[in-house]
Amino acid sequence: MVNIPFKDDKLPHDIIKTNESTGSIKAVAIYEIVKGGGALLGAVALWLWHEDLQRWLATATEAWDQQFGKLLAPQVASTVQLAQKASKNWTLFLLLIFAYASLRFIEAYGLWQDKTWAYWFSVIGYGIFIPIELYYLIVSPFDWFKLAILISNIVIVVVVYRSMKQKGLI
Repeated sequence: MVNIPFKDDKLPHDIIKTNESTGSIKAVAIYEIVKGGGALLGAVALWLWHEDLQRWLATATEAWDQQFGKLLAPQVASTVQLAQKASKNWTLFLLLIFAYASLRFIEAYGLWQDKTWAYWFSVIGYGIFIPIELYYLIVSPFDWFKLAILISNIVIVVVVYRSMKQKGLI
């Protein structure tokens, strides 16, 4: 007698694929939590030091230069410029940071809970920036950090897309 599995029964190879997918999706969810947490740390710093941000930025930049030299110098300069703008409109920037962090945490929750909308949100959210990042990587001086961001976004899109295919979402 042949044992035919029901629709909801999983074969061993299906379970392995699901577990691999779940692990990689959970890794993306953790990455989203880290990004959201980093944004919240930036919000706390802005909240605490918005009145004396110029002095704090000078001290932090000097400490960075002493510890790391020119490592990520363009990113540090860009962050300092953004922080200087944020100090002038700090309440608006706090709202934007909280909105960004909320999106990251919502996406992480959806991925962790295996929600279809979160898969789509991730693929579209990361995929939309790939052409822009590629453009800036080509037209501006080479930057390892930009390359790493581009590669990580491509990896995330591929991981989430493959998981969507395995789950039959596309």
